[in-house]
Amino acid sequence: MKITFLGTGTSQGVPVIGCDCTTCQSTNPKDKRLRSSIMIEDNGRNLIIDAGPDFRQQLLRENVKDLDAILLTHEHIDHIFGLDEVRSFNYFLNKDMPVYANLEVQTALKRVYQYLFSSTAHPGLAKLELHTITKEKEIKIGNTTLLPIEVMHDDMKVLGFRIRDFTYITDAKTIAPEEVDKIRGTKVLIVNALRKKLHRSHFNVEEAIALVEEIKPEKAYFTHCGHFLGLHDEINKELPHPIELAYDGLQIETT
Repeated sequence: MKITFLGTGTSQGVPVIGCDCTTCQSTNPKDKRLRSSIMIEDNGRNLIIDAGPDFRQQLLRENVKDLDAILLTHEHIDHIFGLDEVRSFNYFLNKDMPVYANLEVQTALKRVYQYLFSSTAHPGLAKLELHTITKEKEIKIGNTTLLPIEVMHDDMKVLGFRIRDFTYITDAKTIAPEEVDKIRGTKVLIVNALRKKLHRSHFNVEEAIALVEEIKPEKAYFTHCGHFLGLHDEINKELPHPIELAYDGLQIETT
């Protein structure tokens, strides 16, 4: 299974418009972060988790020619605002795009993209095929089985996903013990780490490290990083084994 980090930034991305901080002014490509998303290549299928405002740019950068499904973690704009771009797959591949989301996310999609779900929808619009997922039940896409993991983003429910020995969690602030149990045994863990200072709805670095130390994966990557976190190369040196900062375009292999 191959994982590609399509984006590793927060809702504003990095650099932030109008910001003169050291991170935003950095010329290191690893300090340029599009909105968080990953692509999973497994058993001959391409699955993407989250489709934010940079979705088109990300797919063009990685030369993605086919896409089998999109899974959505939650309804914030930085995770859903690129869905209109599936039109290319609708019309070049002649298929509606399967989108897996909980009911709260589906309600938001029907509000934000009401024109796609209208009874008078016009030709040429994106075609989405909604599938309901919950934390209680595994889902299967082709030969890939995913276990949803519920985390809390302040008071919002967010779904992470585990595939065999790999787990992806974003926008977490707290995780109930029974959901942490779903992560145990993970060999590769990706988790959000917004910045060093505390934040009301995201793990900071200390909290993300604590989760890694509890789960004890063989390898961990921090994503959903903001400009206040600091420079990629400097922060990477500070992180304890087995943690690294992810960066846009990074590819990893796992079982």
